[in-house]
Amino acid sequence: MNLPSLRARLLVLIVIVLAAVLLPLGFLSAKHTLEEVQELSDGRLAQAARTLEVLVGRIGVDQLRGQRSARLLVPSVSNHPQELTVQGRTFESEVGFQVFDRDGTLLLATENLAAVPDVPSADGAFRDIQNGRYQWRVFTLIMEDEGIVIRAGERYDSRNEITRALWIEHGTPMLLGLPLMAFLVGWAIRRGLAPLDTLARALSLREPGSRAPVHLDDAPAELRPVLNALNDQIDRLEGALDRERRFSADVAHELRTPLASTMINLEDAMASAQPDEAEAALAAARECLVSLARRTEQLLALARLESGAASGPRSRVDLGELALEVIDEMSPLIGTGDIELAVDVPADLVVEGYPAALGALMRNLLENAFRHAPSGGHVELSIQRREGLAVIDVADDGPGIPASQRSAMFTRFQRGSDSHQGGYGLGLSIVQRAVELHGASIRLSDAGEGGGLRVVVELPLA
Repeated sequence: MNLPSLRARLLVLIVIVLAAVLLPLGFLSAKHTLEEVQELSDGRLAQAARTLEVLVGRIGVDQLRGQRSARLLVPSVSNHPQELTVQGRTFESEVGFQVFDRDGTLLLATENLAAVPDVPSADGAFRDIQNGRYQWRVFTLIMEDEGIVIRAGERYDSRNEITRALWIEHGTPMLLGLPLMAFLVGWAIRRGLAPLDTLARALSLREPGSRAPVHLDDAPAELRPVLNALNDQIDRLEGALDRERRFSADVAHELRTPLASTMINLEDAMASAQPDEAEAALAAARECLVSLARRTEQLLALARLESGAASGPRSRVDLGELALEVIDEMSPLIGTGDIELAVDVPADLVVEGYPAALGALMRNLLENAFRHAPSGGHVELSIQRREGLAVIDVADDGPGIPASQRSAMFTRFQRGSDSHQGGYGLGLSIVQRAVELHGASIRLSDAGEGGGLRVVVELPLA
């Protein structure tokens, strides 16, 4: 089932609203106008009767009664009908009057109203009287002192004609105006929704993988939040796709060698007839698997940081407690080497951050330091408070990194000159990502005159 378009829905709803408002208003207006016309026509009848009352008084009631046997009839058709004829109708024949004596004798009348019977009515009353095929609207005026009854009448033909004319006058604009209004409203809706068509065209013309924001010239104020949200969503989506592509490439690149080495060592162990050679090959295979597990862990940690998995709600993190937890976790690695670790961490040094990311930062800094420190060397971990900042300082007395290569060391899989130590070039990339998540800063420098490397990370205090 195809749902109507937004344009069609707006058009239908607007036309329904207009019809629901205009049609009742037009009907009420026509009804009110007709009531006013009826009142005006009744007023004319009453005024005609009053005028006739004055004329009868001037003529004299006795004179009229003297002519009662002759009944004076006033012609109801003009000698010059063309003067009062409109569209073939003679409106003069549609109005008339009657004058009755107290006993109901007709004294004076127009020809068209003479045959209408005398129906008793109250003074000043209006009533409808049917005479043949015509219906009359009659106003009765009683001259009590003279005993005369005056009636002024009007056929409903003219009133019905006015009624029809008013209904046509009020109904025609509605019948013609609503379709015209629907057409104009549809045109206005198309014009108003044109920015949506422009946005659809702009999106359809975008190059796959483009991170350029969608821009519309003179975008309406209502569409700007949509554009901002859309551009933000596009940037997030493209970022997520980039991370997925990078992670896939990293996994394919970094896990290929350990897997191949493991397979070769296992094949050698299976093919060897000497127990000592088979045991050595299995031990080498185990070392390759340990290396593979560690490399996989680092790749997953980097992927979690880059995907923002660690960037949920921030929490208060005590750096001293976190450092001790990391050191306890790394105790097997620390105990296997002849390297001294000096720790200086204060209590109650709290920052707002992500515990997983900060733990990964400290863990990788210490792993790098232990990996590059020589046998019998030293590694120092210091956390200090300095001018509203928490400063994490990790130093070792290894070969260090030349100043010209330090900026490149934050690139993934970038390793220093002592790559024989078994690093994969991911440690400082993980550290760099954790630093970015916290709006912190990081710098590399010489640990001292004897060389080595010092990594300093500065985090805003809570």
